[in-house]
Amino acid sequence: MAVEDNCKLKFLELKKRTHRFIIFRIDGQQVVVEKLGSPQETYDDFTASLPADECRYAVFDFDFTTNENCQKSKIFFIAWSPDSSRVRMKMVYASSKDRFKRELDGIQVELQATDPSEMSFDIIKSRAL
Repeated sequence: MAVEDNCKLKFLELKKRTHRFIIFRIDGQQVVVEKLGSPQETYDDFTASLPADECRYAVFDFDFTTNENCQKSKIFFIAWSPDSSRVRMKMVYASSKDRFKRELDGIQVELQATDPSEMSFDIIKSRAL
């Protein structure tokens, strides 16, 4: 599975806080950028951007405050594979995930979700701390 150069470029921009999130999809034989979230967009905006019945990869720059009251941020990689998506699609995304993730240097937390409850704001926050 090839990774479009634009994917790496946009990920570097996310690390510089130009984007809040990026949603990627597999198009034919390569991974491409589907949507960019502006820095003002929220976690709810991000989850609303994921299709209900198709797989996607996504990265989200999560800002949070630690128990010691320090402002921090962590970059999450989310493999979105809803139960309602086609079996073949799930297999393609699952088999390409590790190779794609290796292309994105700087992922701090990985999460796999098959339904929105598995990536709720509380779960993301608990994984960040």
